[in-house]
Amino acid sequence: MKQLTKILMDGGSGLNILYAKTLNEMGINQTHVHPTRALFHGIMPKKQAMPLGQIDLPAIFEDPSNYRMETLTFEVVRFPRTYHTILGRPCCTKFMAILNYTYLKLKIPGPGGVITIGTSLQHTAAIVTFRELAAIKKEVTEEAPKKHLTPRS
Repeated sequence: MKQLTKILMDGGSGLNILYAKTLNEMGINQTHVHPTRALFHGIMPKKQAMPLGQIDLPAIFEDPSNYRMETLTFEVVRFPRTYHTILGRPCCTKFMAILNYTYLKLKIPGPGGVITIGTSLQHTAAIVTFRELAAIKKEVTEEAPKKHLTPRS
């Protein structure tokens, strides 16, 4: 699991961007990137940009007792980077996130209540490989209490 500490949440962007360097640091081979022919604009001034392709990866927003995981589609680009990733409207929509630019907070509904993510590292975001995802799902299943449902009369 790669903890991402430099994330830009851009509610005005129609893309989730993951930099090729971040992908390499995560140990994910670029053969998992699906080719795309879609150009996009507005990233580099007055230029069209061609991504290396797209990749679907699980993303997790968490605090110690509450987390939320969704699979996001990222455009993989080979640009110089300041951030690990840029999360746009597709991420906000998938996580049902509310951005508050005044307080630099992100609020996401989670199974144990609202997850509030600010500029501190108390709550983190992570992107996991599919092998790690399988291990997380197994661990959660084993730790989950068994609930017996009884029919209502």
